[in-house]
Amino acid sequence: MTASKFLTENTLKEADWELDFYSRPVMESDGKKRWELLISSTENFSGEKPFQWEKICPAAEVNSIWLANAMQDAINQAQEEGWARPSKLRFWRPSMRTMIQKASEKLNIDPVSSRRTYSLSDWLAKRSIEIYPKQPGYIAGPLAPPFSPISNQPIPLPEAVRGDAWSLSTLPVGVLREADQWPIEFSSLLPIKESIDNEIEIPGIRLFSKSRALALAAWLGGLEPVFLIQEQSQLILEAGQDERWLVTDMDLITREFANKNFSKTKEQANGLQFISVQATPNEKNFTAFLMMRDLTFN
Repeated sequence: MTASKFLTENTLKEADWELDFYSRPVMESDGKKRWELLISSTENFSGEKPFQWEKICPAAEVNSIWLANAMQDAINQAQEEGWARPSKLRFWRPSMRTMIQKASEKLNIDPVSSRRTYSLSDWLAKRSIEIYPKQPGYIAGPLAPPFSPISNQPIPLPEAVRGDAWSLSTLPVGVLREADQWPIEFSSLLPIKESIDNEIEIPGIRLFSKSRALALAAWLGGLEPVFLIQEQSQLILEAGQDERWLVTDMDLITREFANKNFSKTKEQANGLQFISVQATPNEKNFTAFLMMRDLTFN
């Protein structure tokens, strides 16, 4: 390998990919609904503009072969723009799972069924307002019901990963903006919009475990956490494609604290939340710090 080629390959930007391959609220001239592939790289903490790629698929060619070829085109384009080949690809529509898995495996990309697709969800929401309504053949309202995960009964967190203790907590946005400088062994940080006030408190949960902090951090990361939600007296972690984990039952005071802070951040701070893992409450280092966002999928 030449020195210049080595330098080029090692300066490419790296990121996971998020993909949606589905019909849109636009009717084509042949009377068939438009199918569209959208790919976005996962945004990093700096808020750098992600790689975005789109391609319309003829309705008669909606299959894993077309998808694999289109994904290869996207890989080629991404590399021209300075992005490395992705190793992981997230998607959330259960009806497209088999097709996406087949296409991803042909390209040696790890497909992950997960709603942790914040970059793509933002892009889709923007297109639904700014792009599709301006297209010839636009149909007001979705062609298919919006995807909504089945509200499964939450499963209690396994004993092995509950830790020694936990607490609800908040962090000011101004402090959270410095998270990339904290001592964290395992992190998954999200960009914070410049428009969000530094004084707004971001809610989350802190988990503590003297002997199993690393194992707990690894389990949470593999869980694909999406957001925390309060349902009456229960605090529930939404994760993966449709998983729901019962974190804890809350007393009245804790319930009021959660309701106030989760509602406020959804209205004023883009729905930001966090989960942290530490050995003890006084520990300055984080074994894990995971940022999340309250999202609506459609």
